[in-house]
Amino acid sequence: MHSPESEPSPQAEALPAVAPQLRALRRRAALTLEAAARAAGLSSAHLSRLETGQRQPSLPMLLTLARVYGTTVSDLLGETAADRDAVVRAAGMEPTRAGGWTYWQAGASGRGMQALRVHVPHGSQGDIVRVHPGEEWLHVLRGRLRLRLGDTTDLLGPGDSAHFDSLTPHRIAAQDPDGVELLFVHTLLQSPTATLCLGPNPSESRVTP
Repeated sequence: MHSPESEPSPQAEALPAVAPQLRALRRRAALTLEAAARAAGLSSAHLSRLETGQRQPSLPMLLTLARVYGTTVSDLLGETAADRDAVVRAAGMEPTRAGGWTYWQAGASGRGMQALRVHVPHGSQGDIVRVHPGEEWLHVLRGRLRLRLGDTTDLLGPGDSAHFDSLTPHRIAAQDPDGVELLFVHTLLQSPTATLCLGPNPSESRVTP
């Protein structure tokens, strides 16, 4: 399993609430630094740097750590909501940037599913292949999305959707220079000890999309 450690960079958008939340949520999940790092496909040293704010995680890494800790990206970012209103107003959706992606919470935190509106820039993390328990559903709003599921690659345009088992190795990338905007829903894995993998696919160099 390849490590996603090269994914974030020190120059990434600052997310000051992440570092203390990562440590607090790991301890709440009763995981040692070594166990949490192993579950997320990271080295202990890299996770330690994330917890001390020396490195900033990308959105895919936040999703991975959220699943490891049985929580949501909102919790990792220190976002809290007064209640769980069924309606999310557009004016209340604050953009968050991580690893080049921009996303907006499109649903309440603390639910069994997490809904996001995501903008993926062209060339941003397009070589990252993800494998993890759960299900994902995405719907293209604007632009074109190149979706790879296992050995199959499809080009999705506005109005197209995909619903798949997240244990299928998958990769998403924007096809056009302006990027792609999509609605994204994934199930929240409640078990903090599940095995997860996030990293480049070693077979990518031998397969033409």
